[in-house]
Amino acid sequence: MASRRVDYLLIGGGLASANCARWLREEGADGDLVLVGREPDPPYNRPNCSKGYLRGEESREEPMFRPAEWWDEQRIELLTRTSVTSLDVAARTAKLSGDEEIEFDKALLSTGANVRRLNVPGCDLEQIFYLRTLGNADAIREGVSDVEDVVLIGGSYIGCEVAASLAMLGKRCTIVMQEQHTLERGFGSRAGRFFQQLLEGHGVRVHGSDELERFEGDGSVARVITRGGLQLPAQAVVIGVGVMPDVQLAQRAGVAIGERGGVRCSARLESSVPRIFAAGDICEYDSVVHGGTPVRIEHWDVAFNHGKTAALNMLGRDMPHVEVPYFFSVLGDWGELEYVGPAYEWDEEVMRGSTDEGKFTIFYLQDGVVKGALTFGRSDDLDHARRLITEAVPLGNARDALGNLDTDLADIGVESDVRRAER
Repeated sequence: MASRRVDYLLIGGGLASANCARWLREEGADGDLVLVGREPDPPYNRPNCSKGYLRGEESREEPMFRPAEWWDEQRIELLTRTSVTSLDVAARTAKLSGDEEIEFDKALLSTGANVRRLNVPGCDLEQIFYLRTLGNADAIREGVSDVEDVVLIGGSYIGCEVAASLAMLGKRCTIVMQEQHTLERGFGSRAGRFFQQLLEGHGVRVHGSDELERFEGDGSVARVITRGGLQLPAQAVVIGVGVMPDVQLAQRAGVAIGERGGVRCSARLESSVPRIFAAGDICEYDSVVHGGTPVRIEHWDVAFNHGKTAALNMLGRDMPHVEVPYFFSVLGDWGELEYVGPAYEWDEEVMRGSTDEGKFTIFYLQDGVVKGALTFGRSDDLDHARRLITEAVPLGNARDALGNLDTDLADIGVESDVRRAER
């Protein structure tokens, strides 16, 4: 028998749960609210782990979602260092790691993702790091304090951001990756070449179209050996090869899992079990923006906005999640990329601006429809990109105007046609 009953149980200690709790209170939820997280820290902004916090420029308090006293003021019971070990969706009970059992009315599943770990010879050597938490960032900062050569495995967000941060700390950084160019899997080779040149221009060495073979060293890593035959000195290694959604709790409870590996949800972020919602990295939802196609996205801003949508629907507002997913990545103090989409597939890229000048937007089109947009130094283009993605209509000849700096983006698309017709 459950030891107590609560109105709202938020499972997961990340930003999605935190923002859900915030919006529940701000929109009038007056019942008992418990947030359960396995990390030792209260919910915080995870992107800081590879940026300012990793470089030692930020205190531990700066990434926090809210000050410590806020949780008590909002009457949110925050349980850190605690996991939900089992979930009975029929009885609507959850068992916690301390053996307490809680009965709930509505719940949020927001268990996030776990880093993908490599199983290669030498993977158990010391000075090999993964980055997901503030604690991981602490370990990396301490581990590289007295070293010179750091190898990054993976050429996506984590590999590039950590390489930039550590290069700013004076480390000799080398990236090894399967892709030919950094970040090209999400943005294509043209953008990938630009970001790789940006990194290389600041001293980061990049080895593409290669793969990790093994680590070598006596107790602590000393060399990285690639399948292409490279032998790279490494007094520390940071691995960033993606994450896996943590859906084990949901699976054991019988909650439906989708083809993209996440908890299958409606456009309102409700799972296959009524009154149990999902948010963040594990949420695979019917995206209104993408014509009802199920999407699952691993990024800070998406988790943040999922939290709000889930909270509103827990309160019976019946609101689909309509935010166009937004991504960003900061490469040291050398520049910030921003992206809306995502474009899972595209057959055309339209460049607005110039990579040579370091200020550009690339629109990704499929059959003449804008599916995504990447910008570097042209943030004002993003709102227009969001609108075009939402309108989801073929641009026809107007797509050439996307790349013309003399054309106002406000004059492209359905809304512009409507305004012209009204005039």
